Order: sequence, then structure tokens, then C-alpha cells
Amino acid sequence: MANSQTPQGNHDPAGSTQMFRAFVDEAPQGQQAATTSGGGPRIGLIVGIVVAVAIVAAVAWLALN
Repeated sequence: MANSQTPQGNHDPAGSTQMFRAFVDEAPQGQQAATTSGGGPRIGLIVGIVVAVAIVAAVAWLALN
């Protein structure tokens, strides 16, 4: 009686694997739909990079003057 929850002839190891694969297959679709609507994170990243380059350029210009 080491494992009383799973009877001896009814253990299906593929059941949990199939459920996991279904979960993994569904996850990228939801994430892709969220990232393609609007492009908000990509625009924020581009603006952040432009601001960072402007700050570095301003500091370099002040240091050289």
C-alpha cells in the first residue's frame, strides 16, 4: 500500500504528458496575441533607447567642453 491513490492497472503516464503539451501549445498563442496588439512594449523600448543615447551624448558633450 505504498501508493493508494493510483490503482495498479490504471496508471496512465501519457495523460499528464498530453495535458502538459496542450498547456505549452496554448501558452505562446495567448502571449503572441497580447504582444501584437498595439506594439506598446516595442515602442517603449525604442523610446527608452533613444533617451539613453541622448543622455549619454549630453554627458559626453558636457565632459568635453
